[in-house]
Amino acid sequence: MDERLEAFQQLLNIMDDLRAKCPWDREQTFDSLRCLTIEETYELSDAIVGKNYDDMCKELGDLLLHIVFYAKIAEEHQLFDIAKVIRQLNDKLVRRHPHIYGDAESNTASEVRQSWEKIKLQKEGNRSVLGGVPQSLPALIKAFRIQEKVSGVGFDWDNTSQVWEKVQEELQELQTEVAAHSDKMEDEFGDVLFALINYARFLHITPEDALEKTNRKFIKRFQYIEKQANISNRKITDLSLEEMEAYWQEAKLSETL
Repeated sequence: MDERLEAFQQLLNIMDDLRAKCPWDREQTFDSLRCLTIEETYELSDAIVGKNYDDMCKELGDLLLHIVFYAKIAEEHQLFDIAKVIRQLNDKLVRRHPHIYGDAESNTASEVRQSWEKIKLQKEGNRSVLGGVPQSLPALIKAFRIQEKVSGVGFDWDNTSQVWEKVQEELQELQTEVAAHSDKMEDEFGDVLFALINYARFLHITPEDALEKTNRKFIKRFQYIEKQANISNRKITDLSLEEMEAYWQEAKLSETL
């Protein structure tokens, strides 16, 4: 037997045992697992950003367990089983890749994305190009996905310079509302963020990843300041702004050595 199939079969057998014999596993439901699944997804994200491939392997296993767990519960309620989950996935992958499993041509990633959006509308019953964007996605990721989706049907800028001009336009509109202390400041700030996210997309930068790297960089530098305060037997609140800035620059310098 293929080693992959053997390993997956063992996982299914273990899942059967857990549901039959373990008190905790027997009590779990779709709802009780949902938040745990979200947590596991974020742990995988941390491993990816940190390029910790051992943790990435472990977290992928945890997510796979959740998928099998949901399917097992569904099977018990005669809703669906893991075989149906996989068959539907296989059918979708074949359907969305006619350039591989059919006679269509898509020679670039952009052409593939455009093909996907057409297939979703024409063959999968989607009523809107944006119908597949989850409402509960964090706003930054949602904006990026919205822009990717509409780009797939041709609603997009022609080049990067046009997008940068839009960023500058939105910044100017924000400055105007700030100067007037207008109640439109929040709307204009949102427009600036949306335009910057679009600009990132044109630069082939994932804004969520970029911001998370900046978050981690800031945390590391600020904790260096805290460490230096502790070394001098002081609290960080005892440091002057000038001292904190000096330590901040030391932290930056250490990153380049």
